[in-house]
Amino acid sequence: MVTAKKTDIRALDLPQLQQHLVAMQQPAFRAKQIYQWLWEKSATSFEEMSNLSKDLRKVLNETFAINAVQVNNSQFSNDHTIKNTFRLADGNIVEGVLIPLEDRMTACVSSQVGCSLTCKFCATGYMDRKRNLNADEIYDQVVLIDKQAKQNYNNPLTNIVYMGMGEPLLNYANVLKSIERITAPDGLNMSYKRITVSTAGIAKMIKKLGDDGAKFNLALSLHAADDKKRNEIMPINEANSLKALAEALKYYFAKTKNPVTYEYIVFNHFNDEISDAMDLAKFCKHIPCKVNLIEYNPISFADFTNAEGDKIDAFSNYLKSQGINTNIRRSRGKDIDAACGQLAVKEEANA
Repeated sequence: MVTAKKTDIRALDLPQLQQHLVAMQQPAFRAKQIYQWLWEKSATSFEEMSNLSKDLRKVLNETFAINAVQVNNSQFSNDHTIKNTFRLADGNIVEGVLIPLEDRMTACVSSQVGCSLTCKFCATGYMDRKRNLNADEIYDQVVLIDKQAKQNYNNPLTNIVYMGMGEPLLNYANVLKSIERITAPDGLNMSYKRITVSTAGIAKMIKKLGDDGAKFNLALSLHAADDKKRNEIMPINEANSLKALAEALKYYFAKTKNPVTYEYIVFNHFNDEISDAMDLAKFCKHIPCKVNLIEYNPISFADFTNAEGDKIDAFSNYLKSQGINTNIRRSRGKDIDAACGQLAVKEEANA
């Protein structure tokens, strides 16, 4: 006997859920109650839905599935960063990080299992992309990391960055749906301005963000403002040149009026000269922006090293002399491979 596959209840929007409930001869208002349990209260089982009858909970359990993400393992850094491996309902594993600072609690979440972009400095780029995450799987990472922040540091999350495993703009619909649920009053009710989506640079999808009126922050992983150098470390640049990205960013800014953050890892003897800073300053003139200069975090797959401190300081000072808002971002969680570019699942997922 073949058992019918249960419907993923969180894949349904409210009108669809109402239709299902009416078909089950239940009043439509029950859908709102269930929706509240799923998204506002982050229920992971129907048994938790205490304002529903036992009979209805039983029927829901027989008909639907809540494919909740679970914390598989957590590692604690000396700097108090927490790296998590999350187990998905199908056995796949992704990673997410809680970054605690004095003035904020940031969740770094994944959008794909693996990645297809093969950036040479990023551990995830050496993994195969298995699949996109569903919106609820991204949402669950935020919920679980928020619980960690409260339990370990007595503070809720203040910020979310889509800078974990995967390229968010290659999972566009699910990323935007997850943000809709995170910001919705009947979801986590967080501000769009507390959310940053980082992309390696897919020009047509950056334009789509503009067309869709994205309210969250956008960051571009730039790392070189010269096509030859960027091609060398980020093969995605071959189909999304700096010229194409500049045009897309200008279009995005014209539509949204949102400035963009450029992320720039400063590699030793590769992109750390003042001439590189001059190239970056020129690129920064296209739209209002700020620059985060990032320490390189070593991975076993690559031979890059971090630029010397005085080189990074000189690079930063040049950008500032050109009127560019520039920050040097220090790595967090490096000792547990939780820092930028170090996320790569080392555990085998269950089949």
